[in-house]
Amino acid sequence: MAEVKFDVARWTKVDRIVGIATFVVLISLFLSWFKISYGPYSYSWSGTSANGWLWLVFIICLAMIAYLVVRALYDEMPVKLPVEHDKLLFIGTAVNFFLILIAFFVSPGSGYSGPGVPGVGWDYGAFVALIAAIVAVAPFAYPFIKGLLAKKSS
Repeated sequence: MAEVKFDVARWTKVDRIVGIATFVVLISLFLSWFKISYGPYSYSWSGTSANGWLWLVFIICLAMIAYLVVRALYDEMPVKLPVEHDKLLFIGTAVNFFLILIAFFVSPGSGYSGPGVPGVGWDYGAFVALIAAIVAVAPFAYPFIKGLLAKKSS
């Protein structure tokens, strides 16, 4: 059995960026995403109460954070995964990004088409989640986009 010792030095720079941004995404799911104001009254919805599928993002975030903690505990993973480390993080961050992007544009009361409830606007939680999801996927998307632009200019 391998020695178990929590050591953040086992994380790469990308692991740290993904871990912190994923934790921010996790927290932002419970912040106010949408808000409606009518005179002196206002009501807001969290991400998970407005869009139920964001519970999937919550589960993915928990799994990714747990995976990174296990990576910090062991020099060598105790279980052989069928997917490489970078690909696993990319898949998790990409799925989270797309689900959050969809949730960002689907306001409560709008269904999947139409203008939605008049007066419903975004609140700070939606912006925090979107920015954190972009930051989490950026270490993987940037080299990919850079490679595509290099091929296009050649």
